[in-house]
Amino acid sequence: MAIIGAGRGLGAATARVFGAQGYDIALVARNQTRVSELAADLAAEGITTGGFVADVRDPDSITHTLAQIGETMGPIEVLQYSPLPDKTFLRPVLETTAADLVGPVEFSIYGPVAAVRQVLPGMRYLPEGSKPSILFVNGGSAVVPNKGVAGTSVAFAGLTAYAQLLNEVLTDEGIQVSQLVIPGAMVDGDPVKGPDVMAGHLWDLHSKRDAFRFQVEGTD
Repeated sequence: MAIIGAGRGLGAATARVFGAQGYDIALVARNQTRVSELAADLAAEGITTGGFVADVRDPDSITHTLAQIGETMGPIEVLQYSPLPDKTFLRPVLETTAADLVGPVEFSIYGPVAAVRQVLPGMRYLPEGSKPSILFVNGGSAVVPNKGVAGTSVAFAGLTAYAQLLNEVLTDEGIQVSQLVIPGAMVDGDPVKGPDVMAGHLWDLHSKRDAFRFQVEGTD
């Protein structure tokens, strides 16, 4: 499993859930020190992990890193795309310029497309019994545009459309494509918005393979 945007919240929680089911976990983030420390902590818990660096706004960076993961850890069966948007993407609509949309589009459209195109060929040739999945994690503006966060509202809408199209064409190939929508911030220990609860939803989307989207309660 490759988790793009792996941190000590949702990324770590998801790594623990999937790791407990026998998955090796490739953690991908921008900071090598932080991702290596997280990988070491998870390894101490008995989870096979590796820490890798990529810039999600650079398609070549994502492609290179995912190829490296495949070479060093083996074929990627599950891809999770869940980096946190930059705060500069969260401007009100009337304050958002064309230039302000470049970052969100790179982050939420170019990045996911590059990632999917890199892992998809390998997913098609996984051994019988494998459960290839592509999992996207987004905020509430992916479903309901929010005038206060125009950048993510516009870019998440594009990602949602892309994910729905992938779901439509890949289902017959046995590749699950799903989206977890989390309005607002996650809260450690919260029974509804806790990272461990979100990781459980991701596992359900992957393992049950019967839904495109799960939307958590709440608003942005």
